[in-house]
Amino acid sequence: MKKVEAIIKPFKLDEVKEALSGVGVQGLTVTEVKGFGRQKGHTELYRGAEYVVDFLPKVKLEIIVSDELVGQVVTTIENSARTGRIGDGKIFVLPVEEVVRIRTGERGPNAI
Repeated sequence: MKKVEAIIKPFKLDEVKEALSGVGVQGLTVTEVKGFGRQKGHTELYRGAEYVVDFLPKVKLEIIVSDELVGQVVTTIENSARTGRIGDGKIFVLPVEEVVRIRTGERGPNAI
């Protein structure tokens, strides 16, 4: 099993969610986050004063999938979240040692 974490632009969330449903992803966790990479934020004007917005709003998706689905999930996120502009985000793939469904006690792939 693998954990796929993706940091994407917030307005792409619905498109990514629909695309993931289409490849068989049954559940995911979404968190609103802030951060920056190469974008380094930007300056804005507010009531005549210029200030720097260091951290930009993003959305973090966390998905646990079987090893067989990882490639398809990563490709799906990559294609559906891409705008072609700086700040499109990142995808991370991490190993998962154990999953336990609290309600039933199921473990491993059955608990996903």
